[in-house]
Amino acid sequence: MSEIALKRVYEIASPKDGCRVLVDRLWPRGLNKAKADINEWDKNIAPSSELRKWFHHDPQLWKEFSEKYMKELYESNLGKDFLKRLKNQEKITLVYAAKDEEHCHAVVLKKYLENLK
Repeated sequence: MSEIALKRVYEIASPKDGCRVLVDRLWPRGLNKAKADINEWDKNIAPSSELRKWFHHDPQLWKEFSEKYMKELYESNLGKDFLKRLKNQEKITLVYAAKDEEHCHAVVLKKYLENLK
């Protein structure tokens, strides 16, 4: 199965990233498509707009956000489709815009996808 990595979309893309999938619901500010250098944009696997707005990247809400987002992921079943669609990729890099690399939805998403393998 594919290796899954995380990277901010503002960092320079590398061939070592493999298949770069933007996993944010909104397009990253100040970034054009060429500079983002993504293979795919999967808005649906990102947290719901309601959950994203509620969390607003507040580290105090991280634990509760993680649980709620994980619940959304398991209920949606989008992860299985995501992994099936990208099954031939050696490496998948989930790219995201959040500044806080420790308290961002991509961390939860990576854990969820790895649990599905």
